[in-house]
Amino acid sequence: MKAAKHSLAEQAYAKIREKILEGQLPFGASISRRTIAAELGMSTLPVSEALQRLSAEALVEAIPRVGTRVRIPTPQDVRGFYVVREALESQAARLFAEKATAAERRELLDRAQRLDASYRTCADTPGAPSRRLYDLRDMHMRFHLRIAEAAHCPFLLQAIGKNQVLIFNWFLDRLFGYPGLPRDWHVELAGALAGGDPEAADRAMRKHVRFRMHELLVKLEPYSRLDRHGIFRTVNGSQVPSGRSAESAPA
Repeated sequence: MKAAKHSLAEQAYAKIREKILEGQLPFGASISRRTIAAELGMSTLPVSEALQRLSAEALVEAIPRVGTRVRIPTPQDVRGFYVVREALESQAARLFAEKATAAERRELLDRAQRLDASYRTCADTPGAPSRRLYDLRDMHMRFHLRIAEAAHCPFLLQAIGKNQVLIFNWFLDRLFGYPGLPRDWHVELAGALAGGDPEAADRAMRKHVRFRMHELLVKLEPYSRLDRHGIFRTVNGSQVPSGRSAESAPA
């Protein structure tokens, strides 16, 4: 019975998370336990457990007298996630350079080429559908997790898997549009990691992680000024705070 309940909570977690990452539930959107439970054909209990897990991952938040909604990240949230990501992934990069097998190094280079090719395809397709962006970001996440796997430190892999900073890339695509990346961005990183020099791998990963962080924080600032009861509306396909014009929405 307990295992079945756990399975239902996992289903609810995966469904709500997918709705958030695909943009069906944007920043500030309310989440109804009853609606989700009805969609999935289950009681509200496993949905509540799923929302607790998502709250621990900073994807949703419960607000007194308002209810549960998709969390609006603050600049402090983003800085914190980036600090943690840099610490974890730079260490994974160092260990990869030291411990990855020859086959794992070749695999990472191959993954990097395919990932960069997918980014170019997306950049060349104006108005890419949300599902394509979702799949691209999932591919991106798996690339970074593969680095951690090949570092051969299970505890580090687990910590990186729990660090949700890459999820903000999905959110930012929805808010500001797909920004594109420098050509061969991941091939350059993979080459540094595969070279076997831990110091070079560390530097390359830190450069990779910090890319566009300041720009992200600047664009996020107007959203952080909303009060706890602020709401969003759709303008030209983007979610903007209620009361702001399309001209004042982030580019």
